[in-house]
Amino acid sequence: MPRRIVYEEIDAYIDGLANRGDAPLRAVEKQGMDEGWPIVAAAEGSFLHILARSIRAERILELGTAIGYSGTWLARALPNGGELVTVEHNPETATIARKNLEKTGVGSKVKILVGNAGEILKDVKGPFDFIFNDIDKAGYPAVLEPCIERLRVGGLLVTDNVPGEARSRGRTVQRTLRPSGRTTSDSRKTRG
Repeated sequence: MPRRIVYEEIDAYIDGLANRGDAPLRAVEKQGMDEGWPIVAAAEGSFLHILARSIRAERILELGTAIGYSGTWLARALPNGGELVTVEHNPETATIARKNLEKTGVGSKVKILVGNAGEILKDVKGPFDFIFNDIDKAGYPAVLEPCIERLRVGGLLVTDNVPGEARSRGRTVQRTLRPSGRTTSDSRKTRG
């Protein structure tokens, strides 16, 4: 069997060191594991939190709410008055997420939009400081440009995975301003 980009032994070591948060967040992580939800790992969740805090994000967009695990990590990075807008395709899953976001204490900072991310993005107004794209990987091409358009200059766009690549790979896009006043996007593969 071919090895992943990050060896399983290293992945297990990092997972063992990961900050898992408080009891309510650990309960959502356990729910995700027990019920087979596609949630990020604890190390990824805490890393998303650090990234959002490091750029002082006040407005975050998440595509792919699932049960609210990564959303909790992101919302906890926000200052008072900050906002997480998260998009979930399935209404029943959005209901589960809302309950979990309330349970983890971040419900007041989160707005859940239900429907197809590509369609919902047409009505979502930017700019956002931080965007986390974690929808079904086949949908990435349809939302990439709308996400970049809604990202503030100096903001950060992170995808959990790029279609066809190993689970542990990710991609970040940082939007920068050229001296001419025009914006450009710098896309880099990152190791996860």
